[in-house]
Amino acid sequence: MMWLLKNPHDYGVIVTSNMFGDILSDLAAQLVGGLGFASSGNIGDNFAIFEPTHGSAPKYAGQYKVNPTAMLLAVKLMLDWLGENEMAQRLEGAIAAVIAEGEIRTYDMGGENSTIDVAEAVKAKL
Repeated sequence: MMWLLKNPHDYGVIVTSNMFGDILSDLAAQLVGGLGFASSGNIGDNFAIFEPTHGSAPKYAGQYKVNPTAMLLAVKLMLDWLGENEMAQRLEGAIAAVIAEGEIRTYDMGGENSTIDVAEAVKAKL
C-alpha cells in the first residue's frame, strides 16, 4: 500500500483477494479525493458490473447528503464498456464541469449541497 500511495502511476491493475482488494481500494480512493469519487468496474469476457467502490452507508439513508460522483463515474465506465463513447465523454465532461465550478458540493467536498443537487447540476451540464 505504501508503494501504491507513493507511486500510483506505477500500477495499472492489482490482483489480490477480495478482502485486501477492498482495503486497497478504500485507501487508494484518497488519491482521487475520497470514496465519493472512486468508481470501479469488474469486467469479464462477456459481462461486467460497474459500481462505486464504497459500500452502502445506512447511516445516511434518506438524508441525500452523500456524494453521487462515484456512482455517476461508474455509469461513465459502463457507457465506455458498452461502446457508447460519445455519451461517456459527455457525462464525464458534465461531472468535471460541476466539480471545477465548485458551486455545488456535498459535505465531503466542504459544501452543504445534497446528492440530488449534484445530480441535477450534472444533468443541467449534459
